[in-house]
Amino acid sequence: MKNRLEEIRKARGLNQEDLAVALEVSRQTIGSLENGRYNPSILLAFRIARYFGLPIEDIFIYEEE
Repeated sequence: MKNRLEEIRKARGLNQEDLAVALEVSRQTIGSLENGRYNPSILLAFRIARYFGLPIEDIFIYEEE
C-alpha cells in the first residue's frame, strides 16, 4: 500500500519525531510507514487520519495487486 504520509508530514512542518510523539509510536514506525516497509494497523491509520484531519483515503492509497 502506498501512502502520502511523508508529503503530508513535511507540508505541516513536522519531523518524524514530532509525529511519532503525537501518535505515541516510535520514530522508526513513522520511517517504516513512509518507506512502505510497514502497513499500519487500521487503528493507527485512523489515528493518523484524525491527527491530520484528513480521510484515510487521502493518506493511504490502496492498490490491487
